[in-house]
Amino acid sequence: MSADLTHVDQWVFDLDNTLYPAECDLFAEIDARMTRFVADALSLPLNDAMALQKQYYVDHGTTLKGLMSIHGLEPGPFLDYVHDIDLSAIEATEQLHKAIADLPGRKYVFTNGSRGHADRVVERLGLTSLFDGHFGIEDAGYQPKPARFAFERLHDTFDIDPGRAVMFEDMSRNLKTAHDMGYTTVLVHSDKDWSHEPEGARPASGAENGDHIHFLTDCLTTFLSTARKSGR
Repeated sequence: MSADLTHVDQWVFDLDNTLYPAECDLFAEIDARMTRFVADALSLPLNDAMALQKQYYVDHGTTLKGLMSIHGLEPGPFLDYVHDIDLSAIEATEQLHKAIADLPGRKYVFTNGSRGHADRVVERLGLTSLFDGHFGIEDAGYQPKPARFAFERLHDTFDIDPGRAVMFEDMSRNLKTAHDMGYTTVLVHSDKDWSHEPEGARPASGAENGDHIHFLTDCLTTFLSTARKSGR
């Protein structure tokens, strides 16, 4: 049975591994650049830098937040460096374009990456004209999802009513906050092996469950195309 989203007129999408498939493996590029940045900034061997990077990710929500909180790092150079990646693995598709274009109401990107990264990825996907706004980590005062503060900033910026909104995410822990605030939640999962990431902070594999997850999908395009929507 298709998902009932007839109450929704505000559509909130995570960016990485959500708007494009996890199999594009862009995060591997970002991950490697984060490790290199931490190593250079803190004069650490690469193995130690990777371990610290992952620990900050678990403890603070993002590596950047840990670097800012513990080391007083300025965020701009970090964001510019880690998002300077090759996007050629991403392919625009007419099917995804149509599926998002057909959604009734307003549409937003909500990412723990930078707004500039969101701009680049959405442009590569051929979706720029379809979104009403991109909300990056700088817009949240560098407080990452799943922090409630980040969601409140999003709502204030774009006048979002969670009771009329749906959120699409590849991270289960981020949907917990969304659910608690009144969103309908959709977890986008894949078959990609994320066992190298810290437990509890891994993108979804499809085995996740919980009351905070209303729907699961392994194909965003199909889910959007088949869901029941207002006026349709």
